[in-house]
Amino acid sequence: MSNDTFVSPLNSRYASKEMQYIFSPDKKFTTWRKLWIALAESEKELGLNITDEQIEELKAHIYDIDYEMAAAEEKIVRHDVMAHVHTYGKACPKAAGIIHLGATSCYVGDNTDIIIMREALELIRKRLVVTISKVAKFADDYKDMPTLGFTHFQPAQLVTVGKRASLWLQDLMMDLEEVEAVAASLKMLGCKGTTGTQASFMKLFEGDHDKCVALDQKIANKMGFESSYYVSGQTYSRKVDSRVLNALSSIAQSAHKFSNDIRLLQHLKEVEEPFEKTQIGSSAMAYKRNPMRSERIASLARYVMADALNPAMTAAEQWFERTLDDSANKRISVPEAFLAVDAILGIYTNIASGLVVYDKMIHQHIMNELPFMATENIMMEATKRGGDRQVLHEKIRVLSMEAGAVVKQEGKPNDLLDRIVKDPAFGLTKEDLDALLDPKLYIGRCPEQVTTFLNEAIYPILEAHKADLDVKEVELNV
Repeated sequence: MSNDTFVSPLNSRYASKEMQYIFSPDKKFTTWRKLWIALAESEKELGLNITDEQIEELKAHIYDIDYEMAAAEEKIVRHDVMAHVHTYGKACPKAAGIIHLGATSCYVGDNTDIIIMREALELIRKRLVVTISKVAKFADDYKDMPTLGFTHFQPAQLVTVGKRASLWLQDLMMDLEEVEAVAASLKMLGCKGTTGTQASFMKLFEGDHDKCVALDQKIANKMGFESSYYVSGQTYSRKVDSRVLNALSSIAQSAHKFSNDIRLLQHLKEVEEPFEKTQIGSSAMAYKRNPMRSERIASLARYVMADALNPAMTAAEQWFERTLDDSANKRISVPEAFLAVDAILGIYTNIASGLVVYDKMIHQHIMNELPFMATENIMMEATKRGGDRQVLHEKIRVLSMEAGAVVKQEGKPNDLLDRIVKDPAFGLTKEDLDALLDPKLYIGRCPEQVTTFLNEAIYPILEAHKADLDVKEVELNV
């Protein structure tokens, strides 16, 4: 690797080799050649004067691309597709005259983009399934462990550690549904010609509409698609790219929310992301255990969410049947969104596989707040024993304010329970209050909700995609 030119961190630090290959020059240009072969085969099958020998020659040279020749040709003709047509033709002299017959540049460019995006979405789908499986296990393992719930990051009613994880899980499930729907919706551009009218093919097939329709269908089928879009300009609608990146943005949103929660929980010393024995948290403060993996998710996720605006603006800016102000943007925005989401899901899976839960810290934080939250139950129990509900309500209000002042102003432990025991109006002992302060009395249906969600929504997904779950633990590059 050269150290005197810019290297994308998405390649050198974050994204997997699998995703990098999908957006590599080899993948792109070999797909161009496969599309030229599909075109030639289909035209031959529909009666054009193309020989088996020419097609076999094309097939023999799919992978031996002379990149130096292509670069030199493009410098002369200033056209990347024609540069590769000439390069392929030099390698296939017998077939040179029928390469790209009747097609426009978008035949290879746009059809390849669709093929690559569908393949990349399939990899993202697999990554999502693995991430879902890890979060599901965590949710199940901790479905009945009480923890403080928060609204506005202020202590609220108790939830469980697993119930909170089920919220992350539900977001990922929605993302999987969106990715699958978008991937299933993708169609080929097909062979539509310079303005989408198929006029060049009408000329080749001497006005035979059926053969033009059949050509589109044959090419789609040969490339693994059921059909092509009914209508287009020179390109497929750029809203397709926008839909794809919106699905990726949705994943980024879910991952960012997860990373925020982990960072906050790590600050509370309740749940931590994995931290390796030799890992350094800070170059200055040797004691630190910074949530760097979660922070990396947040960083990459923000990039993806912002990047999703690119195809939206491109779709809005297209003029009539074609402008070229999409090209440079697409070359950057689409691959980088996929590479970044690939990295995000790898980190997410890594974190979810190794989350560390500190149950004693969680319990301590619960007990700091539970006396306040239990006041309704305390009041009802005292009322059952003959107390006046209205009198008790006022007493609890006053005692709670006093105990709160002790905590906030003096930094001392919450002494509300001691104050209640000492007040004869309640008629409750320390043992009575302890029985009312079992955290599991305050988690509602959290365990049952998690179990139902896993059984009815998540496990069927994992069963349907169990072939994707046979993966090694995800290791980070850095």
